Amino acid sequence: MKKNLVSLAVFGAFVALSSQSVIAAPDWNKAAKSTIHVFHPGAAPIEWIQGKGEHSGASGLKKGETCAGCHIEDGKLSLDLKRLASKEMEPKGAPKTMTYPVTVQAAYDASNLYVRLTFKAPTGGFDKSDKDNELKATVMFPNDKVPLGDQAGCWAACHEDAKGMPKGKDKTKYVSAGAMDLVQWKSSGKSADGFVADKRSMEGGKAGATAEGAKAGDTYTVTFTRKLAGNAVLAAGKAVPFGIAIHADNAGGRFHHVSFGHTIGLGADGDVKAAKQ
Repeated sequence: MKKNLVSLAVFGAFVALSSQSVIAAPDWNKAAKSTIHVFHPGAAPIEWIQGKGEHSGASGLKKGETCAGCHIEDGKLSLDLKRLASKEMEPKGAPKTMTYPVTVQAAYDASNLYVRLTFKAPTGGFDKSDKDNELKATVMFPNDKVPLGDQAGCWAACHEDAKGMPKGKDKTKYVSAGAMDLVQWKSSGKSADGFVADKRSMEGGKAGATAEGAKAGDTYTVTFTRKLAGNAVLAAGKAVPFGIAIHADNAGGRFHHVSFGHTIGLGADGDVKAAKQ
């Protein structure tokens, strides 16, 4: 099957917006708070998760189970963090902080879906290859054509031949079918009030997405806005699959902290419930 390259269709679409052009956020006091824990995944690609390695959950994936369903218990991660930090799973070097919580809120109106992340980003990372960005925060939305998109989240686009992986070559993230929306905020963009929004989309800039962020003390708050119009996946009455990735402490490439695949309920049940505004 022909692969849809994320590198060309998504990561190449990169637009900086001025602070004046950012869409106003909704009333976050009316949006419930959920906690999602992100973690450093090591060098574990989708092939490893599917059974090309010692992953006991591979059989569950084949039966339709989700990664979150196996590895999240009572809202907390159930992972062998020592193994993830070992030379087996992370041959170059693991960060000092393997996992940390992110507060997630969501809201929607007739035009847009809004997602807000609030978190304290850790230091002590092994990789500091992104000299321009102390932090990058990303949300991803796989559509219903992405294999394992609703089960494995962003792992559907993470392969062993990707650049930066132990067996990697020159490829970036890609999916074998379907598409993923990716919206990323980078801390390097600065305007008169300190920050400027950045946009990237797996649809080449046609997603109608923006992001804005700020840092107060040791806490980041990043808000993403994604248009709903003409999108069959992001629609009221649905549970929308999504994932989070955060590159902290100037980390680049795969040296990030990620979430498992979760859902946002737009007038429907979900791990995060979006408030209608």
